[in-house]
Amino acid sequence: MAQNATKIMNNPPSVISSAAVGGCKENEGPLGDYFDKINDDPYFTTDTFEKGESQLQKQAIIHALSKAQLEPKDIGVLFGGDLLNQCVGTTYGIRTFEMPFLGIYGACSTMAEGLLLASLFVDRKICDKAMAVTSSHFCTAERQYRFPLNYGGQRTPTSQWTATASGALVVSYTDQAPYVRACTIGKIVDMGVSDANNMGAAMAPAAFSTISTFFTDTGMKPEDFDFIVTGDLGKVGSRILCELFEREGINIRDNHKDCGMMLYDFDEQDIHAGGSGCGCAGSVLCGYFLPKLRAGEIKNILFAATGALMSPTVNQQGESIPSISHLVWLSHESGRE
Repeated sequence: MAQNATKIMNNPPSVISSAAVGGCKENEGPLGDYFDKINDDPYFTTDTFEKGESQLQKQAIIHALSKAQLEPKDIGVLFGGDLLNQCVGTTYGIRTFEMPFLGIYGACSTMAEGLLLASLFVDRKICDKAMAVTSSHFCTAERQYRFPLNYGGQRTPTSQWTATASGALVVSYTDQAPYVRACTIGKIVDMGVSDANNMGAAMAPAAFSTISTFFTDTGMKPEDFDFIVTGDLGKVGSRILCELFEREGINIRDNHKDCGMMLYDFDEQDIHAGGSGCGCAGSVLCGYFLPKLRAGEIKNILFAATGALMSPTVNQQGESIPSISHLVWLSHESGRE
């Protein structure tokens, strides 16, 4: 008998602390006030962009720990990853903390994957406290996936702007909202899109697959949630996702939010189809949605971050872009018996 991809938490754990750190462009967007720290220097006082991204993650972790009045030694396991080869943004950023570490890679879905794993570890009593962290940096991502900035390449209308941002959070079992009620582990979906400048189209079917699986497994409906949050489909992917659901007779347009469409101002900032990168969904979740869930301003959301599991080398060889989406149900109510 097939196992459900959706895991209901036995004793829903809490996200007891979260932090978001960003750069200048993120501060200039509509969510600028929701960041814990803004850095004006894209190098983050280092001498390379890659070292700067490591500093970005380090700052997010320090802020998240400080808010919870915790130290690195209090964390049972840290799940972390980024977009760079071998996840060096994470490993070099967290090496001084000496926390038990499990590196993960889900591209832009990494925050959902990290939160999912941290919640399961706490719910199943593998550890008392777990963390998840992720980041992205516009300059490091451009250098790895496209061209160095001084190349001056033109970006297509469907391309998205990689956020220079990081999000970190702490999960533990307490009586403090927000609570992680359930999670859905995504499957790899590949619809044959090969344009690396159109990530939204590549990732939308994966988001559709995972969100649909959650509804099938739980019997819940879009109207049970304040928001169905994706990250980061941008304009193109968000439109495709809504159309895929409409074909099934389901309307999610009324309560769908996409982190890639929230982080920047389309009229004032040159971001083409929207924001992207692990740090986009990570920072919007940690800086915007989690505090509102904690305060009760929002009651329930589905957070379904999406990632394009591509390699520039393989893409240049003509391969299509496989994608993944992992989902977490976050609620102001614990649902505990």
